[in-house]
Amino acid sequence: MLCLFHIQLLSTLFLLNYFKSETIYIFVIRSINHAKIELFKLMSKVKYYYDSDTLSYRKIERKKRTTFKYVFVFLTAAGLFGFIFVLIASQYFESPKEKALARELQNMELQYEFLNKKMDEAEIVLENVEERDNAIYRLYFEANPIPEEQRRAGFGGINRYKNLEGYDNSKLIISTSKRLDIILKQIVVQSKSLDEITILAENKEKFLEAIPAIQPIKNDDLTRMASGYGRRTDPFTKARKMHWGMDFTAPRGTPIYASGDGVIKRADSRATGYGKHIRIDHGYGYVSLYAHLYKYNVKKNQKVNRGDLIGFVGSTGRSEAPHLHYEIFKDKQRINPINFYYGNLSAKEFSELLAKASLENQSLD
Repeated sequence: MLCLFHIQLLSTLFLLNYFKSETIYIFVIRSINHAKIELFKLMSKVKYYYDSDTLSYRKIERKKRTTFKYVFVFLTAAGLFGFIFVLIASQYFESPKEKALARELQNMELQYEFLNKKMDEAEIVLENVEERDNAIYRLYFEANPIPEEQRRAGFGGINRYKNLEGYDNSKLIISTSKRLDIILKQIVVQSKSLDEITILAENKEKFLEAIPAIQPIKNDDLTRMASGYGRRTDPFTKARKMHWGMDFTAPRGTPIYASGDGVIKRADSRATGYGKHIRIDHGYGYVSLYAHLYKYNVKKNQKVNRGDLIGFVGSTGRSEAPHLHYEIFKDKQRINPINFYYGNLSAKEFSELLAKASLENQSLD
C-alpha cells in the first residue's frame, strides 16, 4: 500500500508540474480498512519542476523582473479591456451627467425658439413705429426720412460671433445673436429719431407760440379795419404809396395785445412817423411793430407772451386819427399781416377782415 501511495504521489506531482499548477495536493490513506482519502493542500502558489539528473522535484524560483512583467501585462490588458468596455458602453448607454446635459440642451433650444418668437413680435412693432416715424412724424416736422438701409444695417469689420463657433448649436446661437443685435440697433436708431422728433416738436411748439398769430386788438374793441397792406392813398399828401401794415381804428386808450411770444426790443418814439411804438422780437426771424400808441405797458427787454397787454391805442406821430398801425417783419422784410390772424378769428371773421383789407382806400398814417 505504501508503494502504491508513493507511485501515486510521484505521478500526481509530475502531472501538476506539467500543467504548472500553483497548488500541490496529496492523497493520504488514513484508514486501510475504510480506504478514506482526504485532500490536503500542500503549498499554495508554489511551483516545482522535475530534475531528471537528481530524480527529484525542485522548486521554481520566480524572478522579480518576471513578476513585474506579468503584473504590467495584466494591468495593461485590464486597462485596455476596461477602456474598450467603457467606449462600447458609452455608445449605447448615457451616464446621469450626460442625461442632465441633454435635458439642459433641450431646454436651451426651447428657450432660443421662444426668444426668436419674441423677436418676431418685436420686429413687427418696430416696423410699425418706423413706418409712422417716416410717414407721419418726420413728414409733419419737415425732417428727412431715415433710409431703410440705415435702420437695418448689420455690423462690419471683425467677426463679432467668433467665440460662439465650434459648438453643436452654433448656427442657432449665432443667427439668434445677429437678429438680437440688429433689433437693438434698430431700437437705438429709432430712439435717436424720436429724440430728434421731440426736439423738433418742442421747437415747433415754441415756433407756433412765438409767431404773431392773433389780431392785436379784440373785435369787440374795434371800430373798423380802416386800411390794409398794399398801395393806399396817403392822408396828408393824397398821393398813392405803399402802406406796409394794417390800420385798426379804435378809441383812444383801447388795449393792445402782443400777437405772439417774444422780447420787447423797442418801446420809444424815435422812429420817424411811428410816434410811440413797440417792436417785439418773436425769434425765427419774426418781428411785430405797434405804432401811434397813447402809452406803453411794457419796457425794453421785457419778455411777453401772446395776449399780454403791451400798450394802448393813440394817435402819436404821423397819424390822422386814433388807430393802431400794425406791421410784421420776416427776416427784416415787411410782409402782409393778414396771413397771421388764424389764432383768434373764425373763418367768417377772417373773410370779412380780408375783404376790408383788400379795399384800396385811404390810410390813416
